[in-house]
Amino acid sequence: MNRPVLVTGATGYVGGRLVAALLSRGLRVRALVRSPEKLALRPWHGHPGLEPVRADLLERESLPAALAGCEVVFYLVHSMIAQGRRFAEADREAARNLAAAAAQAGVRRILYLGGLAAETGGPLSHHLASRLEVARILAAGSVPVTELRAPMILGSGSASFEILRYLVERLPVMTTPRWVRSQNQPIAVSNVIGYLVGCLERPETAGASFDIGGPDRITYEELFRIYAEEAGLRRRLILPLPVLSPRLSALWIHLITPVPRAIALPLAEGLTSDAVCRDERIRGIIPQRLLSCREAIRRALERLSQELWNSCWGPDGGLLPFEWPYCGDPAYAGGTRMQIAYRLRVAARAEELWRVISRLGGRNGYFAAGPLWRLRGAIDRGLGGPGLAADPPAGGLAAGRRFDFWRVLVCDPPHRLCLLSEMKAPGEALFELEVEERGGEAELRLVSRFLPRGLAGLLYGSVLEPAHRALFRAMLRGIAAAAGRPAGNPERFSPAPKPVCFLPAGPPSPAGP
Repeated sequence: MNRPVLVTGATGYVGGRLVAALLSRGLRVRALVRSPEKLALRPWHGHPGLEPVRADLLERESLPAALAGCEVVFYLVHSMIAQGRRFAEADREAARNLAAAAAQAGVRRILYLGGLAAETGGPLSHHLASRLEVARILAAGSVPVTELRAPMILGSGSASFEILRYLVERLPVMTTPRWVRSQNQPIAVSNVIGYLVGCLERPETAGASFDIGGPDRITYEELFRIYAEEAGLRRRLILPLPVLSPRLSALWIHLITPVPRAIALPLAEGLTSDAVCRDERIRGIIPQRLLSCREAIRRALERLSQELWNSCWGPDGGLLPFEWPYCGDPAYAGGTRMQIAYRLRVAARAEELWRVISRLGGRNGYFAAGPLWRLRGAIDRGLGGPGLAADPPAGGLAAGRRFDFWRVLVCDPPHRLCLLSEMKAPGEALFELEVEERGGEAELRLVSRFLPRGLAGLLYGSVLEPAHRALFRAMLRGIAAAAGRPAGNPERFSPAPKPVCFLPAGPPSPAGP
């Protein structure tokens, strides 16, 4: 395909992942955005195959230049957040403008991702009704449209999945509306991307509508149970109440989760309808291995791997699993992450500080608050954990070795030490020390990240955060003092993702990376 592919909604949840998948296949991608500066948040923003274009679907005069020369358009926009209560009206106008501009520009196909709902003859939610109306408007134009109707999408960053995550994580007992017994056929986001890319490559899908779903037909109640099992949580007690309206449900979701109310309300209204595939023709046309609900949730919950990678691309610039959080996703994507980060400028060389860092553990301690460390070690040992050891790690620090209640994940002298806590705690904790020389000085950085598990983890992290902040500041000063070097006061900072490289051309696997 020599002509570029236009992706509308390129900075959105599905759009951001689709652009990465298309670029990985060597395609030229034109990303239509209202605010090009938002592209800087995406890992592919400087890719040589990407062509950003500023346009607004609600401004018809901006579209001809954006569509010029394009063969295929992916229509992935939705006005639910930007337009608030008038999103349905805005969606109608945007669809009419795009259909007319695509016909004028000579576009050959439009691929549209819509919503799936059972045809019961009853009223649909405003959200789903708008999705179906957009499909009809696009199909009424002269450009052939491929419509994919999707149910709940599973993966970090998906609003419906994040609602599921936060409800199960934070509520051991849930009072829910009757929609908890509604039938759904959730699909992993990697399979959604697989169908979108597959339709691009299969011209026989033009002018047709397809239901896409995963292999499981399941209720939301069962989905809550699977999530709790995969997250290592106790089984949640679910009490359906007939008096909870969708609006009250949305308010409750907004109070419990960080998902904005503008998203929660339309999604909660849509949960009242069953969403299962009425036909599965797409499976024969675009075969791929469909992830089960359990597999998709398990992949989305690989939080330790996500934290360790700390980048936007996989090894050698390849794609990360689409179910992981991606750079540019909403702030609520990926679950709760409690992070403490301090840095300290020290008049020393990196090797001098590293000689101190390499003595961590055992009788050498942690250069600050020794009695508190020993108390925590005793508590951990009493709970069945490893506690503190009498001696430092034999042979020094090296990846894979254990000392006290730590396992060394990364050891890169004299620059980086990353430890995984194996103490008994309701969550996973990573502790990282970095040293970087800058202008005759060294910057010593300490980053602690805690991934709470359930409500107990949230309480644990919140209660101990003030003490941890004081402890880590003292620890940085202690390392500098042990090196015999003057230092100022530690300051807080926000760590940036590690540098990334561009992804190579080449097709991803059918079910995503």
